[in-house]
Amino acid sequence: MADTLTVTVPGVTTVQDLGRPGRSRYGLPANGALDQHSARVANVLCGNDERAPLLEITALDFACVPSVDVLVAVTGAPAEVTVDGTARPQWEPVPVPAGSVVRISGIRVGLRVYLAVLGAFDAEYLQGSCAPDTVLGFGRALGKGDQLTLRRTCPSLAHVPFFRLNAPVFPATSTVDVTDGPDRAEFGATVPRLFGQRFTVSPQSNHIGLRLRGTGPLPRRTATGEVLSRGVPVGAVEVPAGDELLVLHRGRGVTAGYPVLAVVTAAGLAVLGQVRPGQSLRFRHRTLEQAVVEHRARRAAIEALRTRVRTAFQALRIPLETP
Repeated sequence: MADTLTVTVPGVTTVQDLGRPGRSRYGLPANGALDQHSARVANVLCGNDERAPLLEITALDFACVPSVDVLVAVTGAPAEVTVDGTARPQWEPVPVPAGSVVRISGIRVGLRVYLAVLGAFDAEYLQGSCAPDTVLGFGRALGKGDQLTLRRTCPSLAHVPFFRLNAPVFPATSTVDVTDGPDRAEFGATVPRLFGQRFTVSPQSNHIGLRLRGTGPLPRRTATGEVLSRGVPVGAVEVPAGDELLVLHRGRGVTAGYPVLAVVTAAGLAVLGQVRPGQSLRFRHRTLEQAVVEHRARRAAIEALRTRVRTAFQALRIPLETP
């Protein structure tokens, strides 16, 4: 019989990975985990490839039970993580004995939590990714009683802290970094309005895009020519004619016809993956060079973490994934 992870409290949980990069040319949205940084770190903490399937838990409580000993890592938004009622830390590998209840609750700051398991689990794939796609009707939220087949087991371990990462800070008003968009020049002297006010996240926001309402006048396009439908990137900050900004996220369509004032950086997209309806945020301008430096620094930090994990796992005789 296969070793499994059985869902007992599903909340709003999906099987995710890093999505379908490079498929936009075929008309497919990228999709994937909305906080890609937290998803990558969760998998690396479990010794997995960073693209391995994991669980994205949104807002509501979740619980599951493994049929064998496993090693898990929980990242993302702050939450209460327990194993059979005993508190366990986030951002650290945590051993879980067979039959124990892993519960994640109390997601009140931030929006999404990521749960990875050593060795990951089996998942269905479409175009190289297990990420759900609502347009194509692929994938679904998990239900009570669903079982995920584990790819690998873990030797029995006491809960000895291998290492613990510093959890990210979740301020009341998030800061989202953006670079110049292709239509910036068409907004003239109104561009500073993007950076001089707070914006509130609308309840109509989702994985396709966020709707934002500002505290003051919005930037306005001063050019009069027609904007033709064209390809748009993930993170495009669009300015329609109404009283809201649109920020496209990983489930966005690949073409649109609104002017694009700015584009959210890779680090900024992770921040947007954690903002809640009703929360406020500010935009901060970054040059392309600054955005690239920050992205490279994050990637280097993950690679350094991968080395630390492999060293610790080898010392504890935890099986490592073959490169």
